[in-house]
Amino acid sequence: MTETTPAILANSFQIAWDYLERTGELGNPDQTAQHLLDTIEALLREGERRPLLLSNKAIAAYQRFRAEQGLPMAS
Repeated sequence: MTETTPAILANSFQIAWDYLERTGELGNPDQTAQHLLDTIEALLREGERRPLLLSNKAIAAYQRFRAEQGLPMAS
């Protein structure tokens, strides 16, 4: 059975959130959530449906965003 788009979005988001939380890179929760959701939704619109790839790309995009904003990364 194929996962629905909302389920893929939720799973991808949770994977990314858990990773950032474990590594101490979570930052502002509202800002982090919005950035992850925006990235995952954009990738879904492009046709990507693999949750792990979606979460990894969202994590990388968020890490780039934090670096560009001069926000500290986890040590």
